[in-house]
Amino acid sequence: MITLYVRNETGGREPVEVPTDISLSLMEVLKGYDYPIMATCGGMALCATCHIRVVQGGEQLPPPGDAELDMLDTLPDAGPDSRLACQVRVHENLDGMELCILGNEY
Repeated sequence: MITLYVRNETGGREPVEVPTDISLSLMEVLKGYDYPIMATCGGMALCATCHIRVVQGGEQLPPPGDAELDMLDTLPDAGPDSRLACQVRVHENLDGMELCILGNEY
């Protein structure tokens, strides 16, 4: 079991406990916890409605692939800490990662 932290609108951190023996994307986990992730394209890296900003722990993530980079390049506020939650697989190395959800602004 790992714990991720999601920043809320007031700047507080909400813990999300995730088993590591599942094969899900971060987008699927956040949707399962009823976070406001639209995921319009269903996880194909085509819409950016699962755009997140990794506040802490981003160095533990594998680098984004070409499709993710292409989509992030279309976003006006994407930065080096931006990722698409649909392209991040849940893994033990995410333990302690903190993020905020941005995708529903588009």
